[in-house]
Amino acid sequence: SSQLSSLPLQILLYVNGIYYVFYFLATLAMIIYKSQVFSYPDDLLAPDLAVLFLMAILEVPRLYLGFKGNLTEAEAPLGLSLGLTVGSVVLCVYLLLWQTYVLWADVLLNALLLSAYGLESGLKVTAIAAFVS
Repeated sequence: SSQLSSLPLQILLYVNGIYYVFYFLATLAMIIYKSQVFSYPDDLLAPDLAVLFLMAILEVPRLYLGFKGNLTEAEAPLGLSLGLTVGSVVLCVYLLLWQTYVLWADVLLNALLLSAYGLESGLKVTAIAAFVS
């Protein structure tokens, strides 16, 4: 019996989990900074924070299902993780393009996260294809 789980995917999931903690804290700090320094409209602060916290809530099952699906060589959890990645990408794009104030640091953090999501998605599709065949 051959091992079909993907080591690069497993490493990327691990690194992405660590990066996301940094991303969350940095983005939260920047939202707080922007609300203090700029004239941040009160009715727009809550949606920006809600998107960040919703993204954090999505990240936990996304990573768990990715780890589980890859290690058990099961396509269903990996597919669910891939679906949750799509939701995370949409929220990341919101924070990149449509939040109230976008700083260069926001662009850098979100571009790096989107790149990781893209690479991770490609590896997930490849792993699912290996598991099915």
